[in-house]
Amino acid sequence: MRLIDVPARAAADPRARLYIVDHVNPGTLVRRRIEISGGGAAAHILVYPDAATIAKGSFLGAPGHTVNDLTSWTSVAPHTVDLRADHITDVTVTIAVPSDAAPGERYGVIWAETRSAPVAAAKGNVSQVNRVGVRVYLSVGPGAPPAAQFTIESLTAERSPGGQPVVVAAVHNTGGRALDISGAVRLSHGPAGLSAGPFPATLGTSLAPGETEPVRTILDKRLPRGPWAADITLRSGLLEHKARATINFPDSGASPAVPVVPQRTTSWTSPAIAAALLALTIASITFARRRGRPRVVHRRSA
Repeated sequence: MRLIDVPARAAADPRARLYIVDHVNPGTLVRRRIEISGGGAAAHILVYPDAATIAKGSFLGAPGHTVNDLTSWTSVAPHTVDLRADHITDVTVTIAVPSDAAPGERYGVIWAETRSAPVAAAKGNVSQVNRVGVRVYLSVGPGAPPAAQFTIESLTAERSPGGQPVVVAAVHNTGGRALDISGAVRLSHGPAGLSAGPFPATLGTSLAPGETEPVRTILDKRLPRGPWAADITLRSGLLEHKARATINFPDSGASPAVPVVPQRTTSWTSPAIAAALLALTIASITFARRRGRPRVVHRRSA
């Protein structure tokens, strides 16, 4: 699955090119197209909205067909697709936000699901279910969207059970929107002046507003204990923070957490910069549409 449409005001945001990410007023009608690509065999595909939550650093789609506010507002057309091998089709997701919707951010997933034919088992028939999906982060409320923000609170040097050094950053979502954190760690000023990296942070850390979760970066097993100057860069969408701390890797377990010194912060959300990025992104997307990149769409109100 791949999101085709990007809202115009979020065109420069890399998250909005992967997921349905938007802030809307109550009473707004949101439409997005999603492309579904077939595999090497024909398939009957069910496409539907499902509830989701963010917990312990993970974005979790609910099992089965779970209902929440967002799914009750959402429809998919067509909701079933008979896709021939190696073919592509589009479906349209429509989110009709009620005029009396309470403020807040809701989470969901648009799933594309296939099921195998039932197979007899000891306790009844069993089917294999496969799902792929596109996340939905929908904020509802009047005016501008809540600000996205986070802080890097500390770094902890650890040693994995397999002996690899690990840097763990404690990240706190201090803003009003969910975040998807990625980034990297560089080491410098090590023993004999050594430097190393960048090492990519483990992907998949999602943070709901108010949450603090660890972001882990696994390093090369050959690195000496230290001390090291550890520089970490973390980002979510257009927001980026940098921090530094001096760390030593233990022989086993974890060293005490070390407070960080914030470094240069980049936020591409100021009006002038956002407008420039939007214009550049629209031009790039328009030029690249024939190559299958997302296209910019403008708001549709009910």
